[in-house]
Amino acid sequence: MTDSSLSQSEPAPRPGHVGSGGSARPANMALTAETESRLYRSLRVASGAAAHLVALGFPAAVAVLARPGSSLFSWHPLLMALAFSFLMTEALLIFSPETSLLRSFSRKVRVRVHWALQLLALLCALLGLAIITYNKHLNGKGHFVTWHGLTGLLAVLYAGGQCAGGVLLLYPKLMKNWTLAKLKLYHATSGLVGYLLGCASLMLGMCSLWFTTTVTGVSWYLAMLCPLVTSLVIMNQSWIVHSVLSLGSSRSRCVTPQPCLGGDVPWHRAALEQAGQEPSW
Repeated sequence: MTDSSLSQSEPAPRPGHVGSGGSARPANMALTAETESRLYRSLRVASGAAAHLVALGFPAAVAVLARPGSSLFSWHPLLMALAFSFLMTEALLIFSPETSLLRSFSRKVRVRVHWALQLLALLCALLGLAIITYNKHLNGKGHFVTWHGLTGLLAVLYAGGQCAGGVLLLYPKLMKNWTLAKLKLYHATSGLVGYLLGCASLMLGMCSLWFTTTVTGVSWYLAMLCPLVTSLVIMNQSWIVHSVLSLGSSRSRCVTPQPCLGGDVPWHRAALEQAGQEPSW
């Protein structure tokens, strides 16, 4: 058999088969990474939409149960649900790259709305705390003797401190030894702790005698899921913000930004812009 017949009988390389060039494998890997990135983004969009619905639906359900105005106590659960379930959740979701209701607005506008929602949340929490304290005084009951009461007090005090700490982001020159990136990182991390404290207080409140006698069976478990759903969404968002802020503060040490960042560069670009960092690539 001649050499020409051997060359003609050799099968042509199949699509996707790694030949001598080896370019098919990186292409397949890139396609897989792109598919995973799209799937992850879709899951984030769906979970963010669920968080918006839960953040609004939970206080609405509490309002139906408490019937505000029927008694002095009835205002306490509604105000606390508004503070930690609706206002604070929406204040944090504003910075979500996928599910923010103000994605088309500038970061300056989003920061101002974040401030307004956080101050409203703090005001509702303080009013709720004052009402329950006065109500216990009128009924001769002890103050802050349960885990719900202690956690709620800590959450309200922490929220006040978090709002005060946010002033440093408006006036970073007050902290000369700290960079703006570090201030944002610490503010986001401590804000997550405060939000989780608020959600823990809501869940402990749903274990109280008033709530367990009103809501029973499957409805009680569904109500307990509400703070869990929003907490998971906010934790995921905070992890991303923590990652991009850390990468943004260290990118000056990278010779080429893309290898240092890795992953989906356009996705990191959007996340950095949401976190207040201007991408340099």
